[in-house]
Amino acid sequence: MIMLQWQDIETVLLDMDGTLLDLHFDNQFWIHHLPKRYAELNQLPPAQVQQQMAAKYQAMQGQLDWYCFDFWERELNLELMPLKQELAHLIKIRPSVIDFLTALKQSHCKVILLTNSHRKGLQMKFALTDIEQYFDQVISSHDYGYCKEQQAFWQAAETALEFKPEQSLFIDDSLAVLQAAQTYGIAHLIAVNQPDSQQPVRQINQFNALTHFDELTRDLKNSLAHANS
Repeated sequence: MIMLQWQDIETVLLDMDGTLLDLHFDNQFWIHHLPKRYAELNQLPPAQVQQQMAAKYQAMQGQLDWYCFDFWERELNLELMPLKQELAHLIKIRPSVIDFLTALKQSHCKVILLTNSHRKGLQMKFALTDIEQYFDQVISSHDYGYCKEQQAFWQAAETALEFKPEQSLFIDDSLAVLQAAQTYGIAHLIAVNQPDSQQPVRQINQFNALTHFDELTRDLKNSLAHANS
């Protein structure tokens, strides 16, 4: 069970895809749906396109363009948003997330969304899930020109948001991103070990990890009750 000293935490930094929202949508879109639709539109063999795009994704990982809709629209010469709408029914909030966000809103903590998601995708998901209301601020890595895997992102975020790394909690599903946050000095780090509901739970040893937010919500509510008693 994850136990935090909530009185020592001033800022809660949250990822979106794979943390608050089920990563199944994104995995289905990028791995399966986009290559399939690109192959159909260009009359190419689907298996060949999927293999080529998988190689391209791997080469681009950890770079801002990997997450950039504008980059992929130029690369593929198509519009992504209409294709994303075809799978919009898969966009879902992960279990017990709303209870956690509600408890956070009632706490002393400032709550900030830090996502690598492009603003176009961000607005689409906000419209479908209505989770924007729970955040004091929303930051896309595209706002700064660096993705969360890069130290320059964290430098820009601390300067703009004025949070204290030693008094901040950061929750993300990406181990590479969590490692970058750890290197920068974020004190409290939690990984999500099942970001895609259709994939197995991952064994994570280097960080505290959770499957659902229930245990964290209980811990936070107990802390709030103790503070108010």
